[in-house]
Amino acid sequence: QVQLVESGGGEVQAGGSLILSCVASTSVYRSCLGWFRQAPGKEREGIASIDSESTGRTRYSNSVKGRFTITLEYTKNTLYLQMNSLTPEDTATYYCASKQGICWLPSLSGADYKDWGQGTQVTVSS
Repeated sequence: QVQLVESGGGEVQAGGSLILSCVASTSVYRSCLGWFRQAPGKEREGIASIDSESTGRTRYSNSVKGRFTITLEYTKNTLYLQMNSLTPEDTATYYCASKQGICWLPSLSGADYKDWGQGTQVTVSS
């Protein structure tokens, strides 16, 4: 089982930026990694995912495409989410998730992931 710890959340004004980090307890070699978020009263939403063996293979939800970027620093087992042009609609708890094994297709479905972090809160004020 992989332990995941997110950090970097906080409060930011609309239009601002944040970088979230997610450190994995073991190597992320040959894994699917993803970022999800959940706002109060809403369902969990998959927003970005990446194939650790081919970091050019990424996938984004329409809600964040063009504003958020998922990257992986392999040597540090750390996943990042660069978030730009934030709006109040981005306010949520953000989670990272992983699934060890060949990442045939970066997925935005939570059901495809096995290990989850505890979440970090992002609040965007208008």
